[in-house]
Amino acid sequence: MGRRGRKKGRPISGWLILDKPLDMGSTEAVSKVKWLFKAEKAGHAGTLDPLASGMLPIALGEATKTVPYVMDGAKIYRFTVAWGEERSTDDLEGEVTKRSDRRPTEAEVKALLPRYIGVIMQVPPKFSAVKIGGERAYDLARGGEEIDLPPREIEIGRLDLVACPDAGHSVFEIECGKGTYVRSLARDMGRDLGCYGHVSELRRAEVEPFTPDDLVTMEELETAAATSEEGADAAPSFAALDALLVDTVSALDCLPQVKVGDDAASRIRSGNPVILRGRDAPVEASEACVTAHGRLVAIGAIEAGMFKPKRVFSF
Repeated sequence: MGRRGRKKGRPISGWLILDKPLDMGSTEAVSKVKWLFKAEKAGHAGTLDPLASGMLPIALGEATKTVPYVMDGAKIYRFTVAWGEERSTDDLEGEVTKRSDRRPTEAEVKALLPRYIGVIMQVPPKFSAVKIGGERAYDLARGGEEIDLPPREIEIGRLDLVACPDAGHSVFEIECGKGTYVRSLARDMGRDLGCYGHVSELRRAEVEPFTPDDLVTMEELETAAATSEEGADAAPSFAALDALLVDTVSALDCLPQVKVGDDAASRIRSGNPVILRGRDAPVEASEACVTAHGRLVAIGAIEAGMFKPKRVFSF
């Protein structure tokens, strides 16, 4: 039997909240961040298209276990819709499929917005990562196949008209839940207004629980990485890069958080349940996380005052 290979990279854990630039794919961004940090593993919470910029949370190491919680968080986008053309990809990348000389008034746009607020049904774009029979929709669409995507339930908490710079463009800000496609929103609004439309500019401003203050640009990353190069004979120092990370536990603001001592933390890391002590310790919770000295120990359930670990973190 062959020996199991050693993991490559540093066991660094945390969140890098990248301000993704235009013309860079999400997978490319994750690969570059992983390489700069020399991390064992990395993943992102929510794809951003190459033509979109803004917040792309990237998890390193043990933080990848918290990706689903960030994926479920609310998102805020600022986007511009160009009226008069519908495109195959619902953004600038695609071919024009429909045209109209009509342009909506500001009053018409504002009157339409309440229709899209709340829990609604939305058909994803044909060029999207939605799977059909095990294949990505964009792969089928690029192959020339006709795709009939079923509508999905999404939730939009807020949709505001921010500006109308000219007759052919409107700028919006939206706060929405998981699975919302802004490109579909532009397509549907254009059809409802009888003028067609597509996204000409898109920026993700926030992904809950992170804020714009957490954003790190690619330039800042590369500058920090340059300071880690100590020369051929010296071990690199990653202090400047690691200082840019947000702690793993910050991704779990949506869960009750309980502090435990060293003995309890040790038992939990071994997979054992523990009785939670303290006046403020919750008695019941379908999901909660425990920390020790500010470090994440585990995610689990609390039943009758006992914490039962489901996912343990090793730092």
